[in-house]
Amino acid sequence: MLSGFVIASSLSACMQSEPEVTAARASTATIDLPLADPVPGLSAPVPRAALPDNTHLGRDFMELSFYLESGRALPRFTRFEGPVSITLSGNAPPVARTELSRLVSRLQREAGLNVTTQPGNTNTINVQFVPKAKMRHAVPNVACFVAPNVTDWADYRASRGTARTDWAQLTQRQHATVFIPEPATPQEIRDCLHEEISQGLGPVNDLYRLPDTVWNDDNFHTVLTRFDIAVLRATYDPALHSGMSRPEVLAALPGVLARTNPRGGQMRGLRDDPTPRSYVKAITRALGASSSERGRRAAATQATQIAAAQGWTDSRAAFAWFALGRLSLKTDPQAALRAFMKAGAIYRRTPGAGIQAAHVDMQMAAFALASGRAQDAIQLVNRSLSPAISGENAALMATLYMIRAEGYDQLGNAAQSNQARLDMAQWARYGFGSDAAVKRRASEVAALADAGARVN
Repeated sequence: MLSGFVIASSLSACMQSEPEVTAARASTATIDLPLADPVPGLSAPVPRAALPDNTHLGRDFMELSFYLESGRALPRFTRFEGPVSITLSGNAPPVARTELSRLVSRLQREAGLNVTTQPGNTNTINVQFVPKAKMRHAVPNVACFVAPNVTDWADYRASRGTARTDWAQLTQRQHATVFIPEPATPQEIRDCLHEEISQGLGPVNDLYRLPDTVWNDDNFHTVLTRFDIAVLRATYDPALHSGMSRPEVLAALPGVLARTNPRGGQMRGLRDDPTPRSYVKAITRALGASSSERGRRAAATQATQIAAAQGWTDSRAAFAWFALGRLSLKTDPQAALRAFMKAGAIYRRTPGAGIQAAHVDMQMAAFALASGRAQDAIQLVNRSLSPAISGENAALMATLYMIRAEGYDQLGNAAQSNQARLDMAQWARYGFGSDAAVKRRASEVAALADAGARVN
C-alpha cells in the first residue's frame, strides 16, 4: 500500500441534530492510495455555468426557501427587514476581517443587499470565533454553522434545542450568529463566512442536485457563485417580505424573477425534482463517522443505485460515485478508479461543475503520478488549474502544483518543477494554514512520486 492523500471536502458534510444548523466545511484526510491507471481523455473543458431559466430558478428558489436540510418544511418565508450589521467577535484573525469585507462588498455590489460591517443596526449577524475544542465538545459533527435568534456562543448554548433557535419558528430574522472554530486556516475561514453568512441572510436549505452553489452538502464550491447571488437578490426583492406563505411567495415570484433575472424568460409551471430522503440518508451514512468503513461503502453503493433508479445524470449521481470512489480506495482500487471515472464523466458534462471535475482530476493525477505516468499527471493537473482558480480553492491549487512539480521531477525537467513549486507557494499557506501542514501535504505527494519512480 502507498501512503497517499485526498482533498476530502466533499466527504465532510455535517451530521445534523435539532436544532438544524447549516453545513460543515472542508477538511483534509490522509489515507492509503492504491495504484491504478488514470482516466483516459484529457480535453474538452467543463461547460461554464449560466443562470437557469426562470422556471428552473423559481423551482430552486422555492425549495431552498421553504425547506430545511433535514427535509422539514418551513411554514413561512423569512429574511431580514432593513439594514444588517455583520460584525466579528471572539479571537478573530486579521484574515477574517479582510475576507468579511470582501464578502460584504460582493453582497452589496452584486446582490444589492443592505449590509455593512459597521455596527449600529437593529438587525445583526455576529461572526464569533470559538475555541475549537469547546465547539467540538458542544457540536462535534459540524465545522461551522449559523444559528438564528442568538447573539453569541453563551446565548446559543442557553437556547440550543428550544423554539428560539428553530428556523421553522421564525416569523422574521433579526439576529443570527455564525460560529467558526479557532484556529482555522484562512481558506476555512473564508469558506465558512461565505456559506454561513449567506444562509443567515437567505436560504437555510442545501440541495444535492444543484451543481453551481455553496448551498450543497458536497461542499465543492467554497465562495458564492453567480447562482447564489441571483437567489439572494430575489430573496430581498421589494415584492417579498417576512411572514409570506408559500402560495403568496409563489404568486409573487414570476414578477420577482422577471426583475432580478430578466434574461431568464417567463416563469411557468414549476416541476419539482425532489431528492428522495433515502438518497440523503444513504449519503449521510456514507459521509458519517459513526458507521464502519464497510457500512459506509455499502451506503455509497446504495446512493449510486438510487441515482440509477431515479434516472439521474446530474450532480447527485456524480457525487454518489465520487463518494464510492473515495471509500473504495483502500479495499478495491480498481473499483475506486471506475467510480472516479463515472463521477468525472458526469461532472464534465454538467455546466457549473468545473470545480467538481477538478477534484476528480486531482484524484486521477495522484493515481497517474504514483504509477509512473508523469505526463498524464501533468496533463490532468493542467486541465484542473483553471476551474480550481475560478473556484478560489487554494488547498486544491497548492496540491495540484505539488503534483505538477513531482511530475516534472519524474520527467527530469528541473526548471518546470521549480516553477511549479514557486506557484504552489502562492496558495499553500492560505489553503493549509501553516508551514507544517504544507510540509505534510508535500511529503504525501512526494511519496506518490517515489512509488511512481519505482514503477519505472
